[in-house]
Amino acid sequence: MAEPLTITYGKAAVSVYRADEACNLFAAEVDLVAHGDVFLSSYTEGDNSQVVATDSMKNFIHACALEFEGTSLEEFLALVGRSFLDRYEHVERVTLEGREPTFERRGGVLYQQLYGDRGVAWLDVGRDGIRDHRSGRERLHLVKLRGNAFRGFLRDEYTTLPDADDRPLFIHLDARWRHADFEKRVPGEAVRDALAATFDDFVSESIQHLVYEMGVRVLERFEDIEQVEFDAQNRLWDTALTGDGVKVYTDARPPFGVIHLTLKR
Repeated sequence: MAEPLTITYGKAAVSVYRADEACNLFAAEVDLVAHGDVFLSSYTEGDNSQVVATDSMKNFIHACALEFEGTSLEEFLALVGRSFLDRYEHVERVTLEGREPTFERRGGVLYQQLYGDRGVAWLDVGRDGIRDHRSGRERLHLVKLRGNAFRGFLRDEYTTLPDADDRPLFIHLDARWRHADFEKRVPGEAVRDALAATFDDFVSESIQHLVYEMGVRVLERFEDIEQVEFDAQNRLWDTALTGDGVKVYTDARPPFGVIHLTLKR
């Protein structure tokens, strides 16, 4: 007899662009997932009587955007989650993930979409309120030309990599953090700038060494953050040519080294 262990369903990649009369723009991409044993019969018996169609979920998110007057991605997700549970009383809880397309205002009515780092957020909303959350920045692509080493690592018959006393270091970094109080959140841009400043002035012996220092400094500087986590890829450039104090590099080919670290206060 098969026993279902997890029952969820939802709508992913719902795009939202809210523009008001002053041409202010709020943009988000939202995933909404509903949780509850009430949906089991839709899997086991084909009974859809309690299923909120995912197309309805999309329309509900758009309706929430119409009434939303804030600028925070976390606030918008909280509005969607609370409102959804108010409307559909048979749903036990919802989880929401949001990503923030980056638009920079270039004039009174003109915006330019940028493709650098972006804000992200994740919320678990139950009938007792916000149960858990994460805020973050992803797609941080940072390169430092000096002040990065990697040496003294284990050597055996599989080792071909030479020690590097100093090297350019190019990383792809996603950072997420949890606040001690959801209502007292640190601006994501401030955390991003702190991470970049650490990379700039810290002389590291590895990416592991670097992200640990990043996490320590985030927790020291932002007292409202209680936990921070990192996922990083090593995109170290390959050396193509050297000569007369100049080096030419090229993009590294896969596979890439990956690093994860979670630090808690």
